[in-house]
Amino acid sequence: MAGRCLLAACVLTFAAPQSRAQTVEDRARAAATATQQRTGSSDALRGNYLTPGLSGEAISTIDQSRTFTPAIACQKTASLLEVLIQPGSTGDITSITLSQDTNLDGSLDRSGTISRPISGICANGVVSCEPGTWTQCHYLAWTADAGRALSLAEVAMPELAGCYCVNNSCGANLVWGNLDDVLKDLGGGMIGALTTSDPRVGVAQTQVNGPLIRYVGAEATACADDPAIAQVSYRANPATIQADAANASTGSSIFQSLAASGAGAGKAQQMRSCAITREVTIADPSIDDVISRTSGGYSEVRTGTGAIDFLMGSPTDDSLKGGSCTLFDFRMTLHVSQASRITAARLVRYFADDWVQVRIDGTLLGSGPSPWTTTGLPPGKCEKKATYQASPNLDIISYLTEGDHEVWLRAAVADSGEAFAQLHVEVDDSCTLAERVVDQCAGYAAQSQCTLSSETVDGVETFRNAVATGLRPLPQTRTFGADRCAMSISRDFFNRERQYACVTDTSAMTAPDLSRGAYIIDHSTETLLADRTRAADGGTVSTTRAFQLPDRGTVAACEPVCKTRAPGASTAATPTGVTGALLNKPAGWDTFYHSCSAQNVCPLGSGEEIVSDCGCLDDFPEAVVMMQSVRLASADMVCTSSAP
Repeated sequence: MAGRCLLAACVLTFAAPQSRAQTVEDRARAAATATQQRTGSSDALRGNYLTPGLSGEAISTIDQSRTFTPAIACQKTASLLEVLIQPGSTGDITSITLSQDTNLDGSLDRSGTISRPISGICANGVVSCEPGTWTQCHYLAWTADAGRALSLAEVAMPELAGCYCVNNSCGANLVWGNLDDVLKDLGGGMIGALTTSDPRVGVAQTQVNGPLIRYVGAEATACADDPAIAQVSYRANPATIQADAANASTGSSIFQSLAASGAGAGKAQQMRSCAITREVTIADPSIDDVISRTSGGYSEVRTGTGAIDFLMGSPTDDSLKGGSCTLFDFRMTLHVSQASRITAARLVRYFADDWVQVRIDGTLLGSGPSPWTTTGLPPGKCEKKATYQASPNLDIISYLTEGDHEVWLRAAVADSGEAFAQLHVEVDDSCTLAERVVDQCAGYAAQSQCTLSSETVDGVETFRNAVATGLRPLPQTRTFGADRCAMSISRDFFNRERQYACVTDTSAMTAPDLSRGAYIIDHSTETLLADRTRAADGGTVSTTRAFQLPDRGTVAACEPVCKTRAPGASTAATPTGVTGALLNKPAGWDTFYHSCSAQNVCPLGSGEEIVSDCGCLDDFPEAVVMMQSVRLASADMVCTSSAP
């Protein structure tokens, strides 16, 4: 149903009666004008089709003669995400309040506040520095968990994109002066994290109201509870699309009919792009990343960066009040996330007045003052009139496999007493590096009909038009991680971008006869149409007749545009700092191009002034210089010479 509705929205229907005097050209121009009005800009396309389509509202055809209500989304919510910001006197955003509808049922069910200063905005995160400065900065990326809950995670600066400064170190009143843009950039990073976590989520509309931005959302693609559905599986593993496409074509009667037709016979070449990427991950674990207390116990004592003691029981003298013989149970759950990083684990000490036993996952570790192996009452007189103390320093590392483990302290108290147990764990919290090479080109390289056409290795072109250039990149050294886990590694390459030329061969089918078309093209002129057809006796008949193309009319030499500029601060952020701090004149100009109106008037934006008025502007040389400057500035230093 959704597919039919979406297709109907794109059909150009003009049901209104047309005058018989109209020519084909008049009707075509009318259709083009109507289409331009409804779909001529991203705002028009979003307002007329995308937003109502995802929101379940009515959509009209191009000529507005018909309307229909599509059912593209499985669930819709008027408030997928609401973001409220509060700038401070230092120019930093002092707080961000997030409200989410995580299950898309129409009501906000999760809220929270980020109170750390936000000094810079990035396309996928934020930068938090000392308020009003660009020092002691922390770089944070937006992430979303399986429940669609948003949070910030600290990353290295190169993992963020499109960062710029907003606090007073770069200019005054930057957040309030650019409130709409700041909100859209900030919210865009959050939406990107949401859609990456669950690709079914879509944004139908964005609304900005003062310091608040609201996103209207929908769940599309498939009506399934699990976000890892078949429709989005290629996001996680793009290489599988090759085999799946081949399997789908084999079972498709439509594809096979086309492949067997004259147009599908013969050979064709397709250019297919892929990449081989080296992914490097730096692990910076804490004790809690290795082992943590999830319930029970009463305290933890951290005796170093890699050691922790878990305490449980009721150690205060005579804090347990019994009767003739009362059993007291204390249970503590430890969750082990990385068992391989636990280097030592011991039951250091335990005591009780009168009887005690310690178990882990039901296995008895120790008891006293006499052996007590059952889960019932102790095997002797309950009242001992003394506290039993034990320091076994027992190795329990074999019990701490990955998962949850229950430590059970049981005491038998006759009149009054106490109980205590101490477990000591040491972990390896050293930084580790893991890397893998993701090869999306293996499928093409294994096919005999595919040959390597071009390759770029870390910015160096090694293949061009299926011929080696003779250039090779120097070994690269890159730094990954941050703070204490910053590591530099050297490798022959980090990224290979390739294009393969693949030949599809259906030569077993009869190749189409193109001789007639070739004859028409070779023997016709602008005023004479030549043709050659096959006669009944198997021969050919050649004919000629007068031919004249219809008047194609005149069109403007170009679409009139104008060039404008507006004052702008250099607030872009890089690993070396804010660009404005490196310039003699941090204030510069932002350049804009606008399509002129039918009256040849330049539509100036806020604060803009005209640089070049409406006309056929040609700034291609300037654009080439700018793009080359960016390309060369981002390329690695390599020694090259001109290839013959």
